[in-house]
Amino acid sequence: MTEAVSTADSALLTVQGLRVFLPSRAAGEPSGSPVVDGLSFQIGIGQTLGLVGESGSGKTMTALTLIDLLPSSARVEGKILFKGPNGTVDWLQLDPRQRRRYRGSQIAMIFQEPSTALNPLYTCGQQLQETLRANTSLSPAEIRAQAIRLFEEVQLSPQMLERYPHQLSGGQIQRAAIACAIASNPQLLIADEPTTALDVTVQAEILRLLWELQQHRQMAILFITHDLNLVAELADQVVVMRRGQAVEQGSVEQIFRDPQHPYTRGLLACRPVLERRLRRLPTVQDFLEKGGSPEEQWQQVEIPAAVRVSGT
Repeated sequence: MTEAVSTADSALLTVQGLRVFLPSRAAGEPSGSPVVDGLSFQIGIGQTLGLVGESGSGKTMTALTLIDLLPSSARVEGKILFKGPNGTVDWLQLDPRQRRRYRGSQIAMIFQEPSTALNPLYTCGQQLQETLRANTSLSPAEIRAQAIRLFEEVQLSPQMLERYPHQLSGGQIQRAAIACAIASNPQLLIADEPTTALDVTVQAEILRLLWELQQHRQMAILFITHDLNLVAELADQVVVMRRGQAVEQGSVEQIFRDPQHPYTRGLLACRPVLERRLRRLPTVQDFLEKGGSPEEQWQQVEIPAAVRVSGT
């Protein structure tokens, strides 16, 4: 067993200089350009860290690295220090068998597409109970009782345990997936765009549920999203990623009130505003090419005045 790493840091998770290389399709060997390049951040116990950026910025690759779901031919460099029940361990120094002891029981993940998160061949109850069998020492009767309690905790009726995923709505499937993720009371929950496929009303319900579960269980959450509005509602700290690198990080208040990096300012500025209706939505690139405040940048976007429609 790998010995615990001695550290005075009180953070639950510390990522230092993380670099991830994926295999190229042609050679099958790790490519020369990392998909995550020198990423560093910390998450404290009970804290929510928002990892934001456009598609392809390396957010999901970071999550898959933390949960040990990368292809076996991928190469990972840097340090991932996790404060487990037996002390702080260097995640990258553990062998796959040792990582499996942490995955599910200490670190869990909610995937971004609820319709593919669960196996369609098994009922939701069978999948939840299998998770409990794999990560706990409960008896069959206790597992059944715990499955019922977990479904009630995520606001699903016990009858839903007997249903297959295709018999549930998108929001119900996501709640079932959350129940599987929290079944073993993990210290760190990775939520990879958990509301992307849901409508606005259900999205708000899922966010409220995650917040309530965090308060009740004192979990840390790594919340991955491209939606800055969700980050403002849920996160304490923010890391902004672009092309595999962290271009800016800080508190939610700091990032929203006084963004320092042009890319962060572009992300904030290109959000559609309510007071005008545009035929062409501006992109981050529109603002990266222009200076000034977000409002000045909006005025500089080359959208003909005739296109704008006042009101709603």
